[in-house]
Amino acid sequence: MFKANLFKLNRNKRYNYTPRYYQGKTIENLYDFDSKFNKYRETYNENDLAKQWQDARLENRNRSNRSFNPTLLVAIAVLTLIFLFIIDFDLSIFST
Repeated sequence: MFKANLFKLNRNKRYNYTPRYYQGKTIENLYDFDSKFNKYRETYNENDLAKQWQDARLENRNRSNRSFNPTLLVAIAVLTLIFLFIIDFDLSIFST
């Protein structure tokens, strides 16, 4: 089978390495009490910055600007008409 991949780039493979004897950077506070939310918090490797970055991105994502900008549509229409004028396209074929 031939697989067409014209506009899709290959993803790099992720390598998650934690040294064997790494203890982590923890500063113990005697006066710190465990929160009731800590046991429900999602945990992952401390060194996995990619996962932390991805979670922060998904948390702060804003989808309010999904629609097309009217200025963009007008600009595309003007550029299309300029292109048709340059190649001497006859617009009379659309009228009766």
